[in-house]
Amino acid sequence: MNFDPLPGLTVTVDSIAYDPTRPAPPDRPHPFVYHVSIHNDSEETVRIFGRKWIVRDTDGDTMVVEGDGVVGQFPNLSPGETFSYNSYHVIKVESTATGSFFGTTPDGRRVCTRIPPFEMQPPLMV
Repeated sequence: MNFDPLPGLTVTVDSIAYDPTRPAPPDRPHPFVYHVSIHNDSEETVRIFGRKWIVRDTDGDTMVVEGDGVVGQFPNLSPGETFSYNSYHVIKVESTATGSFFGTTPDGRRVCTRIPPFEMQPPLMV
């Protein structure tokens, strides 16, 4: 499937925080909560229907997370609207996350916007 970048549809990573209170498996014991906003400053309404995250770590491993919607929702963003949410990734070592959100316009055009990369660095264990 081809998706075109839509000028004015952007993403900001508003905050990232280590949160050891979140559940995490033993092989990826470091949870990071992130807050993200999708801004529609284009002239078209956009319905976000999916996302793809790529998390690469300093050990050379890559984890790809794809799915429908955004935290169980399918935001419909009119021009000038923003959708904000939080979620989390669990990692084993220092990692970088990036990705894309995918949407459609009312005329059926498939559009996308990139998620800017952000770093997750677990605290030093002594």
